[in-house]
Amino acid sequence: MLKTLKREVITPKPAHRKWQLLGMMSIILVAFALSSEHAGAKTKSKPSKPATVVQIVAKEEILPKLITYTTEKSPGPTENYYWENGPAQLSDFETLKTGESKFSADDKGRSSSARAILTYEQYQASKGARQGKPLDPPNWPATNPKVAIRFSLTGKTYHGYQFNRSHSIADSLLGKAAYTSNYNFTTGTRTQNVGANQDGGMRYAEALVEKYWRSHKKTKSTVSYQTTPIYQESETVPRGSVVDIKSSDGKLNTEIVVINSAEGLSIDYQATSPVAPVTAPEAPSPANAQPEPTPTPDPTPAPEPVAPAAVPDTAYTVNGQWSLAAPGMVFISNTTKYYSQVTNPANYRYVPQSEADASGASRAARGNQYARP
Repeated sequence: MLKTLKREVITPKPAHRKWQLLGMMSIILVAFALSSEHAGAKTKSKPSKPATVVQIVAKEEILPKLITYTTEKSPGPTENYYWENGPAQLSDFETLKTGESKFSADDKGRSSSARAILTYEQYQASKGARQGKPLDPPNWPATNPKVAIRFSLTGKTYHGYQFNRSHSIADSLLGKAAYTSNYNFTTGTRTQNVGANQDGGMRYAEALVEKYWRSHKKTKSTVSYQTTPIYQESETVPRGSVVDIKSSDGKLNTEIVVINSAEGLSIDYQATSPVAPVTAPEAPSPANAQPEPTPTPDPTPAPEPVAPAAVPDTAYTVNGQWSLAAPGMVFISNTTKYYSQVTNPANYRYVPQSEADASGASRAARGNQYARP
């Protein structure tokens, strides 16, 4: 008689099952960690491009370095028309008081150092709109051609005027006082003014102070700000500018060297169109002063030379996060609406308003956080 064999099924005890599950989870976690480490190693193998470049150049070597970059039509080591050059090196601030500014000319009548002791209140008062009309700097060129500049940093192309009336101390920091002297302006390429991405060149230095004010609201600390244009010999257009910035609390302390060049363009640094400086009006003569005799006119006076017509500056300017269209210019969106102020001009076409109207576009009825009518 055959016996029926009975197979016994052994069911793991709860404690034993628990250790099995824990063992499986450990294996999974170790595998995940190894995979993450491998992925991290791949990421690290491609170092990211630094946000900025610190390149320490001695004071006497700044001009030769600028001549090299401008001769090569180069945007410099950051590809954004500036580099950081160590701590600030301020001079001649002893006679300036808080809130005051001073603009000067050199012995050739060119714009020289501009200095100011800036306050948070000045920054607040200047927010939201341009505070004046840019003045012609000494030796502003008689012609200002429209150009195309392709940027190696962004891959984009700028279409517009080659030169800007570039502030040494911006109105976003100094307000209306930024327009009291044409010695606060230099002839700067568009790229010298705002760089390749609208945040380089002189704009980079200005934005550092704006960021400081935003993080130190209502502070009583001040910022000493000094811009010195750098010329080669008797040239009338600077090869660049040195901007020195230092806050009274020491939290902001840097020197920025800005390059006055444009990729692919030959710049004439010897402009020949001198412009008279803006000066205060003469004091009125005393009431009892005798008038000077009128000289006899020359019977055959030489004809007065006719000055070349001024080229209107239609390039937009930057105030904080906003790009402001010049008078008569607008930013057209892809919805055929146009605006006077935008935060990202690369997303719009920048054209004369007459051209926008002729194309069927119309001014936007309302704005938002990215554009204003």
